Amino acid sequence: MDMIVQILLKNTMAQTECTSCNDLRNQLGLKEEDINSIQKINSRGLILAACFGGAALGISFVCIPFVLPGFRKYCLPYVPASNEQVTNVLKGLKFCDRSKRLLDIGSGDGRIVIAAAREGFNSDGIELNTVLVYYSRYSALKNGLKARFFKRDLWKFDCSPYGNIVIFGVEQMMAPLEEKFTRELVRGTKIIACRFPLPNLTPIHTIGSGIDAVWLYEV
Repeated sequence: MDMIVQILLKNTMAQTECTSCNDLRNQLGLKEEDINSIQKINSRGLILAACFGGAALGISFVCIPFVLPGFRKYCLPYVPASNEQVTNVLKGLKFCDRSKRLLDIGSGDGRIVIAAAREGFNSDGIELNTVLVYYSRYSALKNGLKARFFKRDLWKFDCSPYGNIVIFGVEQMMAPLEEKFTRELVRGTKIIACRFPLPNLTPIHTIGSGIDAVWLYEV
């Protein structure tokens, strides 16, 4: 009995809604073809909204790995090295021993590691951004090079096995990074600092000027 009552109530509500809709349509003077046109427009609007929403979600997903490092104590943002900076690094590497392994800290898209590998260095890169790590691996593979890339936090990574270090740092991290190098690196290790110098060590060579300058140090 209760089920029958519920069905009757639903039917009554549906009839009331239809009667109300018909009354409103008559008051507005809308024809059946007008209603169909409005329904089509609404459907297209929903499709466009879904497309834009999906695109925005996709962009957000791609951007997350680039934005998250900014919430760390020392932000090492992804700023691709210019051609002049790469050239100056390669000039600095002429003073380095190719028999010793090379590490690029914050390797980004891998261009420094790949350029060093072309010059005969056994080169590795560490990078926090997963997307850039996989991109760098792909670039090395595409160029037929044996360069390696790892997703690592530089503050937890042991630099002691490397005889050559390249770092594109930011100013506020250079002092603690210098302390890390002093603790870990073996005597004779070469360091190439780009964009910002190490605050206390004296460079043995300075190559270039301005934003493209690189400083070569020996521990």
